[in-house]
Amino acid sequence: MDDNSETDTLNIVCKEAKKVGKLTGKNLTKLYEVFGQRFSKAFEALKESRVKRYVFKPSSRVVWIVVGNERDYLLMPEAEFCPCDDFYFRVLDKEVHLCYHLIAQKIANILKWHDVIEERDELYNSLMKEWKNPNH
Repeated sequence: MDDNSETDTLNIVCKEAKKVGKLTGKNLTKLYEVFGQRFSKAFEALKESRVKRYVFKPSSRVVWIVVGNERDYLLMPEAEFCPCDDFYFRVLDKEVHLCYHLIAQKIANILKWHDVIEERDELYNSLMKEWKNPNH
């Protein structure tokens, strides 16, 4: 499967789901056919409210985080980047186009299935440092 078809399928399904306000059984099946275990893990993250959208005030900067098993992942959805191992080993090797964190974020964003956390701009730098260097 080429890179674009994964993203195209996800975008088409999300567009349909947004129209009806939910993921239908047909959508779920389609996503599982394309993404397999990555979709299962993404759906689990969505159901467990592990997708977070931080909005910093007053700047309105937005940061997306997916709470993973080992750590919190700081996503860059516009660049389709995630710092997880799956991204480094499979996405960069072009085996797949998206890790499960990015799949979860895309669905969460379109269907508003995420927690919104408002923080003050003063906390931006310290939170970013924590997210970028989780082991320090």
